[in-house]
Amino acid sequence: MTRASLLQHFCAGVYRLVLCLGMSSMAAFGADSVRPNIVFILADDLGFTDIAPYGSEVNTPTLSTLAEKGVRFTNFHTAANCAPARAMLLTGVDSHLAGVPNIPEMLAPQQRVHENYQGVLGNDVVTVATLLEDVGYHTYMAGKWHLGMDPNKRPSQRGFQRTMAMMDSGADNWEQRPYLPIYDQANWFADGERFTLPQDFYSSRFLVDKIIEFIDSNLLDADLQDNRPFFAYLPFMAVHSPVQAPQQYIDRYMGVYNSGWDALRQQRKERAEALGIVPKNTPMVRMETTADWDALSDDDKRYQAKRMAVYAGMIEAMDFHIGRLIEFLKARGQYDNTIFIFTSDNGSGASGPAEPRAFPVRLTPESLGYNLDYDNLGLKGSYSTISPSFASASVSPLAYFKFYAGEGGMRVPLIIAGKPITLQQPLTRAFAWATDISPTILALTGTSQPSERYAGRPVQAITGRDLSPLLSGAAERVYGPDDKVGYELTDHGVLFQGDYKLIINQPPVGDGQWRLFNIVDDPGETDNLSTSKALRFQRMLSHYEQYRRDNKVVPVPPGYSQLKQLFSNTLLKSKNGMLVFLLTLLLLVPFYVAYRMSREIKK
Repeated sequence: MTRASLLQHFCAGVYRLVLCLGMSSMAAFGADSVRPNIVFILADDLGFTDIAPYGSEVNTPTLSTLAEKGVRFTNFHTAANCAPARAMLLTGVDSHLAGVPNIPEMLAPQQRVHENYQGVLGNDVVTVATLLEDVGYHTYMAGKWHLGMDPNKRPSQRGFQRTMAMMDSGADNWEQRPYLPIYDQANWFADGERFTLPQDFYSSRFLVDKIIEFIDSNLLDADLQDNRPFFAYLPFMAVHSPVQAPQQYIDRYMGVYNSGWDALRQQRKERAEALGIVPKNTPMVRMETTADWDALSDDDKRYQAKRMAVYAGMIEAMDFHIGRLIEFLKARGQYDNTIFIFTSDNGSGASGPAEPRAFPVRLTPESLGYNLDYDNLGLKGSYSTISPSFASASVSPLAYFKFYAGEGGMRVPLIIAGKPITLQQPLTRAFAWATDISPTILALTGTSQPSERYAGRPVQAITGRDLSPLLSGAAERVYGPDDKVGYELTDHGVLFQGDYKLIINQPPVGDGQWRLFNIVDDPGETDNLSTSKALRFQRMLSHYEQYRRDNKVVPVPPGYSQLKQLFSNTLLKSKNGMLVFLLTLLLLVPFYVAYRMSREIKK
């Protein structure tokens, strides 16, 4: 036996001894009980009706099968952008208390003086991976992290035993290349150390390959196999920009979107109604950021339709690779003991300009080596996005999108499925929130929540609710009519209570006015009830202010805007300020134009 093998067997023996001495907390599960595996799959910037079980035309057979065998949540909400959502999903703690009230790229210096405004996961929160590892689970992660890149913030230090992590807000899906000038490089880390991607890289395939490799590493070696369950966290890069997909998936959607975004928004609404995802005859608004399809030239229509075809192809490619993971689990005898959770970090990302080929707009991606040619769109070397117009179809029949507090930015699909859980209903309209995922996983695995102290240090309490009673049919709701859930992002504000939602959206797309909606009957947020239900409106405003105090919300400074702060932070960070100034200015041009257009429409 080699020295390496001896060391490996010794370490395994020590680890087994530690487990035997320290796993008494699992006694509640029973000596003969088999703890389930958990596969937590997170899409990036996926809209509410972007997958077939929620009304999409996109072919997603794997997710459709999970939905048929599991429970679809139609009233699940998360943060309006990525890092705060990921913090809440993984800890069960409000994003402000978890240290991630916004992505770090958009935090104002005046906010950064506060300990909970660093944009990285705080040391006083415990991830669900840590809790599961401490009760004997193998814990794996492959995908986007975006919760801190310092050595003590990496996923390898936050409960994940094996990791393949993309650390930034996004990156190229075909090669190791940054997608915006705010990054000097695409930062990939394997088990806490910098990693160089292989030449045949495509993100969705690569990440599933890695998760399979991690899971199989403890199944293949008979000497080390310990029959311990696993927690696999699979946060895809799909469908975050740059939107890219293999050609065979793009081809399937060529011609599908030739009727434009308004037609698609209506079609998806009708399918969602037929599926019971939203009520019959749900009203919806036409968003002011949606352009006039009929006013486009034939060439522009052709180009825009292909942008959406690439987007759809990226979704189907993700679904295909999720299917590969499921087939692997079946082949290895793990499928029947696995619970699957699928959702998105936020709503659709309207990250692209209306016309990306305009001269000043295309200079930024071209400076990073990308092209925007029609024939190459979605393939290696290309830069593609979806515009606010097609984003309105992606979230149909909801309003707004990523970075805004409208339902389109916050309401996303959630599917929970698996043979280890008793399922009594295929669909639930009960309100659910991002912080509910971690306590649900803990409940499904028989794992205790942390108390006021964990591992010798004070920690924030989990505030989310266990959703498992909704799965079994033991309850119709886990939040009562008086329970309140608040949320804030750069002065966009929300308070959920019962069937109602108090909301304010700031400019440039919003108008800075508070409104009240019944989001069960009116998920499209079309009927403002602030006058007809004035008492409820005033009480919820008071509750929202209490939420701000309890969760240490810091207001943005005067004149703040997300894009302006991104621009400013980029200049401060960059070693070549003038170059980044020019590139970022060009990046912001289309958004400024869109803002001016919306102002003109309001006049």
